[in-house]
Amino acid sequence: MDQEGGPGDGGAGRRGGAGGSSGGEGWPYDGGDERRARGGGRRGGRRKGKGGRNQGWLPDGPDEGSATGTQAHADPESVARAICLRLLTMAPKTRAQLAEALRKREVPEEAAEAVLSRFSELGLINDEAFAEAWVDSRHHGRGLAKRALAAELRHRGVDSDTVNEAVERLDPDQEAETARRLVERKLASTRSLDPQVRTRRLAGMLARKGYPSGLAFRVIREALEQEGIEMEEGFPDS
Repeated sequence: MDQEGGPGDGGAGRRGGAGGSSGGEGWPYDGGDERRARGGGRRGGRRKGKGGRNQGWLPDGPDEGSATGTQAHADPESVARAICLRLLTMAPKTRAQLAEALRKREVPEEAAEAVLSRFSELGLINDEAFAEAWVDSRHHGRGLAKRALAAELRHRGVDSDTVNEAVERLDPDQEAETARRLVERKLASTRSLDPQVRTRRLAGMLARKGYPSGLAFRVIREALEQEGIEMEEGFPDS
């Protein structure tokens, strides 16, 4: 996904005006967004590559000093491809995230949709793979449970069916084991506190990571009982 060899169709190399670009004839791409993004119209300051060579890129598209950025009527599909490839090189993105980036850069909707569809066909955009990788990484790296993972994916524009399919791959036993590890890490720092206070703090930590209350209190009860602390009757564990 990080290669720069993007799709070759859709008008790469065409220019506006008589060329008839898909985003509307004479669509101006004058680098104005780049100037604003770089702070109040500051000129110059192009990014440099090895040996001081001008790369012509900002983090999300062409620099106003580059060949692409200075063309008064650049082909909108070419610009959209350049922006998407740059963003995908930096990190995986969902289709919705790329669409929002193109919208902010004022790429015409027709051109944006054409490029996004082509990238999806080529596998450069794959929300299903993104969601699966996200669940695996965030669960093992941050200890997040299904609820929190689903919220993060929806925030990134992944559709509900794809979200549900991705989070359901997380085994309930694995989720419970991760909750136990999280509680074990926190136990030592709470030993000077009243058991009820410890319980609230541990439950709050698990809730922020998306664990359901039943699982959270069951794991906390197990951990405290291992320390010889008997919890009162009515301790919520389901």
